Amino acid sequence: MACAEDRHVTVSMNVAFALRQHLSGSPCRTFMSDMRLHVAAANSYFYPDVLVTCSPLDLASSIVKTEPKLIVEVLSPSTAAFDRGLKFSQYRRLASLEEYLLIDLDSRSADSYRKGADGLWVLHLFARGEQVTLASVALELSAAQLFAEVPEVPEI
Repeated sequence: MACAEDRHVTVSMNVAFALRQHLSGSPCRTFMSDMRLHVAAANSYFYPDVLVTCSPLDLASSIVKTEPKLIVEVLSPSTAAFDRGLKFSQYRRLASLEEYLLIDLDSRSADSYRKGADGLWVLHLFARGEQVTLASVALELSAAQLFAEVPEVPEI
């Protein structure tokens, strides 16, 4: 998303930094929104806010990734419906994808979709103030970590 709000960028960085630190020394790498993701089965390209890949194929390519295990999108009013709908339907075509995290800035909540062993996607809800569990990479993020340096928006 071009020209993102500062809250959006800050939360994306908070997640990416936590993932990068957590995965340090592992074969997995964390990338932010300038990294292109190719969903070959849908003949589509995306620029997720954050993605994690552990694929040797992805690590060999410096300009495009094709086998993420985790994708994170920070929702904005203009993209939320697309992120939850068509984009997720295309992301689900990635055999490597284990988890899709959607972060809502206004409600300070998150939805995690995890693919089960049976191939079905299961929704895990994280309410305001709750710790977010990223099962695909064995990381728990506190609400304080996730929303660090992000001011509260007053309710109207």
